[in-house]
Amino acid sequence: MIGSGDTIAAIASGAGRAGIGVVRISGPLAPIMANRICGRDLPVREACYLPFLSEDGSVLDRGIALLFEAPHSFTGEHVLELQGHGGPVVLDMIMQRVLQLGARAARPGEFSERAFLNEKLDLAQAEAISDLIDSSSVAAARAAVRSMSGDFSAHVATIQEELIALRVWLEAALDFSEEEIDFLAEPVLQERTVNLIREFDSLLSRAEQGQRLRDGLTIVIAGVTNAGKSSLLNALAGVESAIVTDIEGTTRDVLREEITIDGVPLHVVDTAGLRNTEDLVELEGIRRARAQMDNADHVLVIIDATHPVLPPVDLPDSVSQSVIINKSDQVDDATLEELQERFDARLCISAKLGQGLDALKSLLLSLAGHDSAVEGVYSARRRHLDALYHAREATDAALYRLRESTMPELAAEELRLAQQSLDQITGRFDSEDLLGRIFSDFCIGK
Repeated sequence: MIGSGDTIAAIASGAGRAGIGVVRISGPLAPIMANRICGRDLPVREACYLPFLSEDGSVLDRGIALLFEAPHSFTGEHVLELQGHGGPVVLDMIMQRVLQLGARAARPGEFSERAFLNEKLDLAQAEAISDLIDSSSVAAARAAVRSMSGDFSAHVATIQEELIALRVWLEAALDFSEEEIDFLAEPVLQERTVNLIREFDSLLSRAEQGQRLRDGLTIVIAGVTNAGKSSLLNALAGVESAIVTDIEGTTRDVLREEITIDGVPLHVVDTAGLRNTEDLVELEGIRRARAQMDNADHVLVIIDATHPVLPPVDLPDSVSQSVIINKSDQVDDATLEELQERFDARLCISAKLGQGLDALKSLLLSLAGHDSAVEGVYSARRRHLDALYHAREATDAALYRLRESTMPELAAEELRLAQQSLDQITGRFDSEDLLGRIFSDFCIGK
């Protein structure tokens, strides 16, 4: 256990009035504080209902006290939890008493940080605690619980073990390169590397879906002028945020709305119509529209059913798209069916009348990973995905070296870099700056 030397305390329950409030203490002074506040020594891991006493012996509150002995606690240190009534004044009086006895106020996330430093949980698990608290949907909460329980870390560890095994194989081959046996020529070496890349792809798929559940999707609405893009933004947002007219080129700048569908956050962006123009202001709007599309998670390409034109959107490979036929109320079913087949459209809607919007929302939720039937999704953050991308790229580079039989020592180095990238996910590195940034986003008391 890493001893911090000092004792920290915080009100661990939410702000405002509540039936129950919790003051949490962690550190070497916790057992002494338990005696002074409760008037007697407390048994370990046993809930005791008793008064909480001030310095002069008067009763501050009555509630439940729980004492945990190191290392058998959340932080790995001595921990005391005082569960009293949830009034702000009552909790503040208890907190002041704890500070009077020698504790200091905890920083945001400091309890979880101590748990990480004392190896009670790894960094990905610690971050999942914060993600669970901030979950905005059932699917996001389930993904956070899965990561908090260590499933994500276990998957990472499985890949790490295979990386280590491949590195051992390569290092042995290099050390005994003068022997008659050519270890590098063994086909199983490349086969195992290919299987490892597949495992990376599986993990990335689950983590990407979890990251979308956590952070939401950026959806860009694109199309030619007067296709109904602004009407669709207004329909999704439920407010008249964008100006809608029959005049072409009404929208000349980027408009953003933050909406929530079934608890999943979506960042919806309306853009200027794509067309040939000499208007300098409109040209700038089109440039900004294309910049938004390049950085989107998904682009909805809107086609006017009455004047069907598919604009060239030229999206990067990392950005997916769906073609949506709008103004379905203004043409007959046969025309809609023909348009849907011609443009390979996902849906036909009428933004003006609200027709098809429920199906569109379901599509957006599906893109965000909001599917209760999907199992194995992990709550993940951008830094996790970046580490996984780098590790996969390094492994792919190692496979290339093995296939080309060129400089196998570089293949071994690529696998080392891959393992180093994975180490950043669970925290097997020494970077106080990164730890500080991560835990500063936590709640006080966590």
